Amino acid sequence: MSDKQKDSPNINKNVHPPIVAMIFIIVGLLLGWLVPVLAGMSPVMKNIGLGLTFVGFLLGVGAFMEFRKARTTLDPHSSVKALVKSGIYRFTRNPIYLGFLLMVIGFPLAYGTLWGLIVAPLFIATLSRLVIEKEEAYLEKKFKDEYTGYKSRVRRWL
Repeated sequence: MSDKQKDSPNINKNVHPPIVAMIFIIVGLLLGWLVPVLAGMSPVMKNIGLGLTFVGFLLGVGAFMEFRKARTTLDPHSSVKALVKSGIYRFTRNPIYLGFLLMVIGFPLAYGTLWGLIVAPLFIATLSRLVIEKEEAYLEKKFKDEYTGYKSRVRRWL
């Protein structure tokens, strides 16, 4: 095993957080179509859904900019060069995943169904188990006290 392979989170190469989010968004939309009991939202709720989706997108953009400044990778399967703690990372350790969560809730809501709210806890559990726990273990091993101090000051989600 090469040094590059050793210096990365132990995340399954087939697990891609954007794809996981997209699956949950599609599930929320499909459930809204198949089981319309939670459908029929007012225009205000649909606009809230659009707003959540937009905020989720902005969180991703903010995270991307911080990673770019730090000259490290966004790829959860790769080795990181720096621990990013600035910008949006001062408020949440996982702004990209928080953004995905807002989209999982927001897209279905924008299409008139509450199913995004129902699948959101499953999305959180899935992403935590498959990605976040492994990323955190990797960062703790690589950055030691710097990461544990950051982890004690900044919440995982909000």
